[in-house]
Amino acid sequence: MSKAGIFRALHHGRAPGDPLVLPGPWDAASARVFADAGFPALATPSAGVAACLGYEDGRTPAGEMFAAVARIARAVDVPVSADVEDGYGLAPGELVERLLAAGAVGCNLEDSTGGVLKDPREHAGWLAEVRAAAGDRLFVNARIDTFVRGIADPDRAIERAALYVAAGADCVYPIGAPVDVVPLLRAGVQGPVNVVARPGEGPSPAELGELGATRVTFGPGLQRRAERAVREIAAELTK
Repeated sequence: MSKAGIFRALHHGRAPGDPLVLPGPWDAASARVFADAGFPALATPSAGVAACLGYEDGRTPAGEMFAAVARIARAVDVPVSADVEDGYGLAPGELVERLLAAGAVGCNLEDSTGGVLKDPREHAGWLAEVRAAAGDRLFVNARIDTFVRGIADPDRAIERAALYVAAGADCVYPIGAPVDVVPLLRAGVQGPVNVVARPGEGPSPAELGELGATRVTFGPGLQRRAERAVREIAAELTK
């Protein structure tokens, strides 16, 4: 089975309380740490990679992001999915080929750009083109930005999820969804649901799984936690 096939299979047949937990490496060294710890796959966070490269979130040039993903994928044997934000304005075919060239087996794709939500039907059409170009070579995780753009009604997220799944998305990611809304999303969405966990606060990955998460990611949370640890080390060195 291909790495993409292995990655896709990890999302299915999971018991409640046993979500797929995908740490987010920001460079090759952190990727090796997570792989050596036994995680079966990894998912890069765009904000964490941006910080590693010296950019603000959302400001990383496409070429540098793909190069960073390639270094991470090259460093480990487990499947790596890549957060490539809103696709950087690339045509679906080029986006797919650049992801594959980087060694990614999946991708996160956002449905807002510049802080503004995209028209969901137009975005679904674009996702369908990505799916057609990728075939079964990439696992497509469609991020839904309604909650982070100030729309609290879960029905709006569920409506977008239905369009994106129909367009061929393998999973949906309603980023920023409140914890108490996760069961509603699970009941209203056909297919896997990605929920973000915050290390050291809020429900654990297992608890999010009990609420309905199929897969759990961390955004830039792990990179920021590592940065805090480095700051503590730096403070010790100045004493």
